[in-house]
Amino acid sequence: MLMIHLLELCGERLMINWGICAGSHDASIAVVKDDTIVYAAHAERSSGIKNDPNLNSTIIKEAREFGKPKKIIWYEDNLLKRTRQLWAKQFKTAFTKPTPSNLLLEQGYTDFVEDGFHFEAEHVNLSSVKHHHAHAAAGYYTSPYRDAAILIVDSIGEWETLTIWKAEGTKMKRVFRQRYPHSLGIWYSAMTQRIGLKPNEDEYILMGMAACGDPEKYKQIIYNDFFFELERYDPYIKFKHNLHRGCRWWRPELNTIQDLADIAAGTQAVYEMVFEHLIQQTLTLVGSRNIVLGGGCALNCVANSIAHKYYDGNVWIVPNPGDAGNSLGAILAKRGKFIEWTGPYLGHNIEGKYPVNGLLKELKESGIAGVANGRAEFGPRALGNRSLLADPRGGDVKDRVNAVKRRQEFRPFAPVIMEEFADEYFEGPVGPYMQFVSKCKRPDLFPAIAHLDNTSRVQTVTEKQHRELYKLLLKWYNQTGCPMLLNTSLNIKGKPMVDTVADAEQWQNTYNIKVCTND
Repeated sequence: MLMIHLLELCGERLMINWGICAGSHDASIAVVKDDTIVYAAHAERSSGIKNDPNLNSTIIKEAREFGKPKKIIWYEDNLLKRTRQLWAKQFKTAFTKPTPSNLLLEQGYTDFVEDGFHFEAEHVNLSSVKHHHAHAAAGYYTSPYRDAAILIVDSIGEWETLTIWKAEGTKMKRVFRQRYPHSLGIWYSAMTQRIGLKPNEDEYILMGMAACGDPEKYKQIIYNDFFFELERYDPYIKFKHNLHRGCRWWRPELNTIQDLADIAAGTQAVYEMVFEHLIQQTLTLVGSRNIVLGGGCALNCVANSIAHKYYDGNVWIVPNPGDAGNSLGAILAKRGKFIEWTGPYLGHNIEGKYPVNGLLKELKESGIAGVANGRAEFGPRALGNRSLLADPRGGDVKDRVNAVKRRQEFRPFAPVIMEEFADEYFEGPVGPYMQFVSKCKRPDLFPAIAHLDNTSRVQTVTEKQHRELYKLLLKWYNQTGCPMLLNTSLNIKGKPMVDTVADAEQWQNTYNIKVCTND
């Protein structure tokens, strides 16, 4: 802070931009200073409300610590979104949805002017970008590629539900779009609701539940009941029904646990079939051998693995590809240029030395330990800074962790492994952010991280990516011969990950499992 003030006093202009996503779900703030991402955080982590749509004073205060922003960029076109809501007869939502300025004013942030006004010294300029443009920018401008195809699939932006972009150098051009009400994301959420789960939140549970069912039982029925036939040379996905209000009416006689598991399996199978069609169409439309995936549907790690087959592994997904990641995407869309991606550790900081020794001690004694240290992850995955870690070899470890987290027993757990050992134990795509699935070669040795179909959502770690987590794994390997740990989020079902030291202490006291915050 002192350095920031000194630079301001000396007349050096710091380019500090905020990106904000709020008002619908998964509110977040990102801060870019000059050419560096210095902060990005989810509102839910400080409020304790899962998928919290509202800004709060905590993340605004933390963002403000990096200096006063020159620009605040909103993650979507609010007026355009209202026109779609009115067209869809969502009158209550359209007329009650708060404006970006009102949301900021509610938290006491007043020093800005609206779109169209010239920047004034005492004010911040408030502007916006299109929703899918923010998704595309979040993916492409953080990627290692300088040309790419970009495939964005989500429930809905303003009107778009699916877009394909061609990117060359710093330029991105949209080459295809699909509009509401035809939405692959809305359909998947509707099927999530149909099997008794919460839409726009529990889609990942449907994905895990799919391994418990027979995909062939309802695959063709689901496809025939909801989809018009896919065209061979057309990426358009056309639906027979508007599913924005769900599909509880669909086959009400299917209500046994096994029926629901079979529906989940059929849903996931149809999704993968349609997604593969989109990958093929994207490859035809855009000749690049690199692909960037974005939108909430890019969190379907089983389907993501399909892209590897067509793009020879040249697949990039920013660790926060859903709407919360659009706070960063809004800034990058407005900038229109690449930014150095140094990793997802961008949120609230718990200071102190990473507790390598404390974690080793707890893992050897009890097999399970929590860690809350350093900057919180920006995204839905715990990647070593807000994690619950466990020995993956024990036959009862999975049950113990499920009991603590109050999760369904069919839910999979992910391994975190030193990158150089990944090929020895897993077959298929792996990466640093748990975005793909691969086959576990030795599920007999590591039952805690092998799903029912023997797949694993692997997180690889190098010393460069996370020096202290890598050191922990190396010491664990040297002492046990096991190069990996089970890694899941330090939270409880339906609640956000812990954020602060106080959160970690409360979690520890409640669930009687040691949470290490520093050595």
